[in-house]
Amino acid sequence: MTVQPQQPKIQNNILSRIGGRNIFAIASGKGGVGKTWVAVSLAHAFALKGEKVLLIDGDLGLSNIDIQLGLTAIRDIGVVLAHNAPLNSAIIHDDTIQCDVIAGHSGSQTLAGMEENRLQLLCDDIKILANHYDKVIIDLGTGIQKSVTTLAQIAHEILVVTTDSPTSLADAYAFIKIITTAKSSSNPKILINMANTKKEGEHTYHTLLKACQTFLNITPSLAGIVHLDSMAREAVKTQTPILSINPLPQAGKDILEIAGLY
Repeated sequence: MTVQPQQPKIQNNILSRIGGRNIFAIASGKGGVGKTWVAVSLAHAFALKGEKVLLIDGDLGLSNIDIQLGLTAIRDIGVVLAHNAPLNSAIIHDDTIQCDVIAGHSGSQTLAGMEENRLQLLCDDIKILANHYDKVIIDLGTGIQKSVTTLAQIAHEILVVTTDSPTSLADAYAFIKIITTAKSSSNPKILINMANTKKEGEHTYHTLLKACQTFLNITPSLAGIVHLDSMAREAVKTQTPILSINPLPQAGKDILEIAGLY
């Protein structure tokens, strides 16, 4: 599906009046934990609550929100940055999840490793856009490179997605450590994905929590637990938002519960 850009009027001389409190970053130290699926599903859940939502693909090297949604963007972040265009010129609207979307740009090492001043301008543009939305969801790239951690720090809350995999937990801890060391004002929370049971999800959370308390002296709270659900995997394959499936799968119910907390 190809959609035309939407261009809300933006006053470029102001930054966010609400201090980014409506900006949420979805992070993970490791790929393959369902981070992008969580970002898309949460954005959809907020929209179903009647909120105006902007979903941004913040993976500046390996973006895939447009793939999950089946979108063909006329402009993406790469085009915006290459031509010094306004960020709002890349906004497209997806009727399926009822959100505005800014697509990322795949296969660009230049974007993934962009200079800090240029990255900061992108952050400022996002904060300006946030004035026009109830919620802004940024799907961050994986890892702990500068582009990821800088974008993370403009969020009021960071939901760090992990599974019970030891490598996933280790990488999630590394991400939280970087954010904490940077003395970011962002509030990291832990979201357990693909848990076989609630009890197993709680155990995974407490494993990561203990490491954070012991070595970082912080106590990140539990954002929620999303159950392992074959329908979630099938939804990704068919480019179908899980909240559009009837009857609603368990993973979809979990996402709605998490969205209801904000």
